[in-house]
Amino acid sequence: MSAAARSVLPPQGIGQYCNREVVVTERERSIRDAARLMRNHHVGDLVVVERYEGEVIPVGIVTDRDLVVEVLAEEVGVDEVTVGDVMSAEPALAREEDDLWETLLRMQSWGVRRLPVVSASGELQGIITVDDLLELFTEYLHDLVKVVTRERERELVRRGSK
Repeated sequence: MSAAARSVLPPQGIGQYCNREVVVTERERSIRDAARLMRNHHVGDLVVVERYEGEVIPVGIVTDRDLVVEVLAEEVGVDEVTVGDVMSAEPALAREEDDLWETLLRMQSWGVRRLPVVSASGELQGIITVDDLLELFTEYLHDLVKVVTRERERELVRRGSK
């Protein structure tokens, strides 16, 4: 997309759009407990965190797909592994001030559908997902459709056709 097209979108950082209610876990948690946590919170991922000097720092992410591909498909006993064994370590992150396009390009280049969002100090602030971005872009597209519809209505009135 061109720079001109990108400039149409608001300049706010991704922190404005991320989900601030993140379900977190520790790497020592059992896979069984992680699956229950995902089910109870109706989420497809858990951000794996460590606590440093009062801050919650993301160190990995584990998804429902990780549980299926790394544990169930390999027929590994769920009591034999922990979140730390199957998580994606050193996850791609978005900073709160990153713009939408930076974030989208980062997701594309890393091949991920979810990015934990961090503050300047690296503390977890939220998470942004492909679903969140699709919803946001759908709203923008809906607003564009309204522009076209309104323009058409104005033209009809101007020509006396309405």
